Amino acid sequence: MLSADLRTLTAESDRISRLFAALHHVSNNDFDALLHVMVAEQTDSPLTLRELRDRLGMTAAAVTYLVDRMVEAGHIRREPHPADRRKVFLRYSDGGLEVARTFFAPLGMRTHQALEAFPHEDLAVARRVLGALTEAMRVHRVGLATQESQATDHRL
Repeated sequence: MLSADLRTLTAESDRISRLFAALHHVSNNDFDALLHVMVAEQTDSPLTLRELRDRLGMTAAAVTYLVDRMVEAGHIRREPHPADRRKVFLRYSDGGLEVARTFFAPLGMRTHQALEAFPHEDLAVARRVLGALTEAMRVHRVGLATQESQATDHRL
């Protein structure tokens, strides 16, 4: 079943992530932050501190502390927002990129080798399937967050 295969893939990915975090002395939250920064950079839409806070579900103080540690460790850097002096973008530092490349390049090569046997048409279908599943999960997450927000409002 496809959903079971995806859970297995996600679990294996999580195990690799935890190994990276342990080898590079970063917490799971730190790794999650690095992952969000990387994904945002790959889509050419770098994150602000507030966007990272929202994605991690942390307080402003907690995410500021996390980012300060990651900057000090050389994993990420702050870059001034071109249109708003009050904001900064979070980007991988050159050193952080090198650490990530060194660790994940072998996985990239293995992934590329694993997919070489598939025709481009099959890979295009797989991308559409993964895109649809990602969107379904996003919609579900937003719905859950809305429910949580409404429940919190009722408790107040």
